[in-house]
Amino acid sequence: MASGRRTGSGAMSPFEFLCAGERLEALPSGALYWPARRLLAVADLHLEKGSSYAVNALKLLPRHDTRQTLSTLATLIEALNPERVICLGDSFHDREAVERLPKQERAEIESLTKRVRFVWIAGNHDPGPPPQGWGTVAEEIADAPLVFRHEARFGLPDGEISGHFHPVAALTVRGRGIRRRCFLTDGRRVILPAFGTYAGGLNALDPAIAQLFADDYDALID
Repeated sequence: MASGRRTGSGAMSPFEFLCAGERLEALPSGALYWPARRLLAVADLHLEKGSSYAVNALKLLPRHDTRQTLSTLATLIEALNPERVICLGDSFHDREAVERLPKQERAEIESLTKRVRFVWIAGNHDPGPPPQGWGTVAEEIADAPLVFRHEARFGLPDGEISGHFHPVAALTVRGRGIRRRCFLTDGRRVILPAFGTYAGGLNALDPAIAQLFADDYDALID
């Protein structure tokens, strides 16, 4: 597996690459932008993970992860003005997450979904359909030559865009080991990093990920 770093500067500087012949932009925030379709994709928001830990695991984490994740998403929407936002599954951390949303965060989601057409891909963590008016739900979305789904499938599907694995790359910088979230691609498929503030990560070389790629693949790292 090779790795690459974006050469631009600033929070919005994209890492441009090709998948199935389409020019895509990997953004430092962990979002993917498809300029030809004005489409913004984000994976694994895991909204309300902080409150889930407080309720179910009795672990006290700052309960501001949803607010921070939505703030980052709102900034991207303001800057890019996409026509569609596709959330690639596991947008909510558990089935009761929507009910735990504070009023401010709920209002932010309602504001964003009124401004842009949202599509919520069903993931393994997600509850049932989101509240009315928040957008549509789908198992996957095909927009040739790309297809958007939660989890990558075995085989060689040109143009597959997915999330689920939360890939991270292990790096050594000035003698110190660090982990950074990354995009993975071989030019035929892309696996997005987790967009959520509290989402963890799986090493990009883990067999669960490596087996999905027939040959070498690149890690695109901020």
